Amino acid sequence: MATGGNAIRGTRVGAGPMGEQDHGYHADRVAVSYWDALGNETVRYFVADIDPDEIPDVIDSPHSGLPAGRDKQNPPAVAKTEPYKTHLAYVKERRSEDEASQLLDEALQQLRDRRGQS
Repeated sequence: MATGGNAIRGTRVGAGPMGEQDHGYHADRVAVSYWDALGNETVRYFVADIDPDEIPDVIDSPHSGLPAGRDKQNPPAVAKTEPYKTHLAYVKERRSEDEASQLLDEALQQLRDRRGQS
């Protein structure tokens, strides 16, 4: 005879007298709709007596991952992403040796001026 655990045969583990009323599902709620730039609508529920200042104006849309706002006509814009730059592209953006030397001289002169004023 195999026995194990302490559950009574024929009962579900975790079953008990708690119903929906004990979980808070009966609380008055207010639905707030959010829209992202692609037109996806997301509905979030908040407790009805929540302070309106505590309801966020922008959330992340679960449909697209984009920001979603409460204004359907003017949702938050899609974030502009920078294209990937290779190391060579960064090297091409570097200043020339003359410009770098001039910037260093200017910075050193500013430091000397500040020390002289103190």
